[in-house]
Amino acid sequence: MSRSVSFQSAMFALALAVLVGGCASPAPPAESKATADSRTALACTLPSQCVNSFDSDGLAPLRHAGTAAQALTLLRATLAEFPEAQVVSTDMLTLEAVFTTAAGFRDLVSFRIDAQAQRIHYRSRSSFGLFDFGKNRSRMTAFAARFEEKARR
Repeated sequence: MSRSVSFQSAMFALALAVLVGGCASPAPPAESKATADSRTALACTLPSQCVNSFDSDGLAPLRHAGTAAQALTLLRATLAEFPEAQVVSTDMLTLEAVFTTAAGFRDLVSFRIDAQAQRIHYRSRSSFGLFDFGKNRSRMTAFAARFEEKARR
């Protein structure tokens, strides 16, 4: 009798494991090192005055085709359409710009190119105050639209 109960318990445990295992969602794809590094570098410490392409609802990274140099050229061309923007630093895979609002507030926008994934991650944050009243989100939404338009050409 105990052997029968033991066998039934083992079969029940096996069936339960298969059932529960079948319901588990697949593991998400591993992030590239460049993406993981960007996630850390572009984190928003105060979400009320910052948005980024990782944590901000609905804001996706910018997509590009081609090399990192071509992506950087496209970023510069798009920034040129924003008279309030001034590039303050750049290298092969990053670009930083300061946007100055009509009221004189300065917001820092940082871009990091992930050449392998052909994506550009970004963060836009206010350098003054605890709230941006949606300015960073609206700016990056407009920037993304212009960037995509230029990328299609």
